[in-house]
Amino acid sequence: MSHDIVIRNGNVVDGTGTDAFEADIAIDGDRISEIGKVDGKGKEEINADGLHVSPGFIDLHTHMDAQISWDPQVTSISWHGVTTALLGNCGVTFAPCKPSDREYLAAMMETVEDIPREAIMNGLPWNWEYYGGYLDALEQLGPSVNVAGLVGHCATRFYVMGERAVEEPATEDEIKQIASLAEQSVKEGAFGFSTNRLIQHRLPDGRSIPGTFAEPTELHAVAKAIGPHGGIMQTVFGNEGYDLTMDIIADGARLARAALFSTATDLGNERTNEKVMAMLDEGLDITGITCCRSGGFLSGLVNGIMPATPSWMELRKFNFDGRLQKICEPEFRRKLVEEVMALGDDAPQGSMSGRNGFKNIYYLGDAARPTYVSRESLYDMAVETDEHPIEVWLRITDETNGKALFQVRAFNRDLDALEELITSDWVSPGLGDGGAHVSQMIDSGWSTFVLSHWHRDHGTYTLPEAVKKITALPAHVLNLKDRGILAVGKRADINVFDLDNLAERMPELVHDLPFGAPRFIQRAAGYKATLVNGQVALRDDELTGTCAGEVLRSN
Repeated sequence: MSHDIVIRNGNVVDGTGTDAFEADIAIDGDRISEIGKVDGKGKEEINADGLHVSPGFIDLHTHMDAQISWDPQVTSISWHGVTTALLGNCGVTFAPCKPSDREYLAAMMETVEDIPREAIMNGLPWNWEYYGGYLDALEQLGPSVNVAGLVGHCATRFYVMGERAVEEPATEDEIKQIASLAEQSVKEGAFGFSTNRLIQHRLPDGRSIPGTFAEPTELHAVAKAIGPHGGIMQTVFGNEGYDLTMDIIADGARLARAALFSTATDLGNERTNEKVMAMLDEGLDITGITCCRSGGFLSGLVNGIMPATPSWMELRKFNFDGRLQKICEPEFRRKLVEEVMALGDDAPQGSMSGRNGFKNIYYLGDAARPTYVSRESLYDMAVETDEHPIEVWLRITDETNGKALFQVRAFNRDLDALEELITSDWVSPGLGDGGAHVSQMIDSGWSTFVLSHWHRDHGTYTLPEAVKKITALPAHVLNLKDRGILAVGKRADINVFDLDNLAERMPELVHDLPFGAPRFIQRAAGYKATLVNGQVALRDDELTGTCAGEVLRSN
């Protein structure tokens, strides 16, 4: 008997958490047809001798909602073994949307997620009003990976309340309409509802996005409406009201099928674990997702994330070559240093507004693989060399011909606490934010980092544990019965990778968005093949151009 594809002699890590075993895997159409010793030949054979074979990785936190329209290959996540991506996080989505509100939602996505408005308005077809129509549009775009979506609180609330949605409480009738619209969206295929209580997420005019301060009664009504249809509640934690937010999450989990929330060490591991364990003891289905390394932004000459003093602001006006030339001018360089030194010592960590602000800024290094776990900050380097940290920043920039990148760690800064957090059974390591903050950050390689650092280099996870965390666990969150593990009859979303050589490549700033807008990308090394629905989407670290992804619907 012949097969479409046979993967030979791989070390199979099937996503269940059990030990790896040597086997062949046969694929016919979009399904796994045989696991074990496969006698039949494949029309295509993939030699996995000495390599590992796993389910495709599932990314629970992306903002690829618009990028798919101009990048059907869905980079950078598709370079890192991701075969299914969840859109619509953080409460910001493009549906539901009245024709008159398109510009408003695009502008909101620009200020919240750093996705250029022009790219959104000109890239998407905007031929929908309700969520089902948006999913129909995604199907026409034909992404290379599977995509699922959440309907956002911002869009839903604005659809019902208009401008009043920003700062006013919803009336009883408006709450009913919001809940009904959320229910309709889930019936049309949304996997759930996302809300955002982070006050830093703002509109172009500086006000917080709709839903930030929504009353618990409003979210209770939404959860009650979507729960009978299998919808989940996703919540982004805010800066204030910890206990209130945890109560909202628990209430959502009681009424909806499950709850998903963003978490970080900054919230306090002990108290968060205590809260979640109480929810689990109650029988609730709840999962926290966190960035698997210190999260934050990239600073460098290439993207202009630099101090906000007058001379540095002037430097930002130049292109890269102009910036490189200006920092070599003695008088201008003196101003750059003196202005930052004049700010003194006290500053929020990672702010670049004073000496102490550099205690959480780290050089990514000059190798092909970035260093995300260094414990020597620019502040520490400056102490060793008797320099000011901004002088270290400039010196390293000189030495790398302007290409140096520095990681500004904003959350999950304590690496030991982060390790403790990601080993909790209820935590999914991810939160790569793929497609968002494109000119400022790039954490899309989170899956590669989980395997290469937390398993191979650090030993925090066994390989079966690491794979389960990024396959079966997120599949459970989305209730995907046919993905997340390798078994006969399951969808053939599969990775073949070389664990010894698995690595993230150094981030690159490219100008490939519509109208030439910049974004960071990050390639990977060590992926022999990635299959999406039985078709090879990536071979030897290069995308094939095949677009076999499906738009997944909850019903």
